[in-house]
Amino acid sequence: MGLSKLNQLYRAVILDAAAHPHHKGKITMPTNQQTLHNPTCGDTVNLELRVAGGRIAQIGFTGDGCTISQASASMMADAVAGKTTEEALAMAKIFSDEAIGKQHRPAELAKLGDAQALTSIMQFPARIKCATLSWWALTRALEQDNQERGDTDDRQSK
Repeated sequence: MGLSKLNQLYRAVILDAAAHPHHKGKITMPTNQQTLHNPTCGDTVNLELRVAGGRIAQIGFTGDGCTISQASASMMADAVAGKTTEEALAMAKIFSDEAIGKQHRPAELAKLGDAQALTSIMQFPARIKCATLSWWALTRALEQDNQERGDTDDRQSK
């Protein structure tokens, strides 16, 4: 498939995810929450998770923003639903790495599901924050949970 056709396919996937978002809405009894706002463009993502047994049992998001931020939140939620918190954090790291130009093997990118289509956005620096906002919210929500439970590796205390 030519690069032009691949870009068209990626655009279609992104537009569909924004027009018909999955996991949009509040969830019942969230265990983790995070709201992030991009002051540059006004995008806001309110992320809610219910973590049970170390897995993301339920995920939902609300907020307003551009097509990219809303598509990214939907794709991120699809990708991490049912995953362990460690798997979700690893996926968020892969996505964030791609945003800053660090490339990963195709097998690692495949873990992102449809969200890997958003890595094509990274060629437009003004859109990187839009694409990464929900992934940052996920990371903060899960890391906050780990800190509250004492699951982090505090090397300074050792």
